[in-house]
Amino acid sequence: STWPVAWKAVVSTQSTGRLEREMALAAAYGALDQGSLLMGRSCDTFLPEEGIDEFSFLPGTDPASFVEEFQNSSSVDNRIKFHSGTTTLGFKFKHGVIIAVDSRATAGSYIASQTVKKVIEINPYLLGTMAGGAADCSFWERLLAKQCRIYQLRNRERISVAAASKILSNMVYQYKGMGLSMGTMICGWDKRGPGLYYVDSDGQRTTNYMFSVGSGSTYAYGVMDTGYRYEMSVEEACALGKKAIMHAGHRDAMSGGVVNLYHMREEGWVKVSQTDISQMYYQSLEEKK
Repeated sequence: STWPVAWKAVVSTQSTGRLEREMALAAAYGALDQGSLLMGRSCDTFLPEEGIDEFSFLPGTDPASFVEEFQNSSSVDNRIKFHSGTTTLGFKFKHGVIIAVDSRATAGSYIASQTVKKVIEINPYLLGTMAGGAADCSFWERLLAKQCRIYQLRNRERISVAAASKILSNMVYQYKGMGLSMGTMICGWDKRGPGLYYVDSDGQRTTNYMFSVGSGSTYAYGVMDTGYRYEMSVEEACALGKKAIMHAGHRDAMSGGVVNLYHMREEGWVKVSQTDISQMYYQSLEEKK
């Protein structure tokens, strides 16, 4: 509650000297020792500045060691446990790329939401998916959207899928080991045709014709292995994508809600459908009778 007032004090001192600014910054953070703050690096590094594409860390704070201490603490009560679960699917076929995702957000065994939008619409020709920490995926992919727009303004052409995925990989690699949780797919259409890349929070980046990410991915892969053909029609591909997420959502406790289905075409992406997983599953059982 006192944060906005304290931060205003920092901003109001920007036209004064370094000492005043750093003392105001120390007061804003409260718990920091002012003496240690004034040693070493200038507070210019930590004040918010428009256009900075990275997080600002407190002086003397090492995020990697902080997370390591709590993740591997000998006390169970002090241990931070990251639980995540989802099912996202992307695959290439003759007529583009299909992206299918569920919509359930969980916090351990608690279902926090059934209506999460796990597809980030970066621009009309690029899509990103969310798996892992919702905040991490949302933040970094929205930052990627900004970088893609800047690239387009500077170069007067759309960024390629490969370049977009590389930018995301490079950004998150700087924070490797600092507790980020992200496993995303970047898909789109550029001069080379349809593109599909996987990027995670360690900076790993790879391309393939098919990816499924999340706790329900094994179920989705099982359906894809039996039904995938490159020569599929658009209708067949959409049905296969929905079927894969439906079975994953039924079998995996961390996945569920609705199936959001997107089709990436040469003209850009289009949202095909949004279908309830439970209704799809029980309808499929009735059709088998």
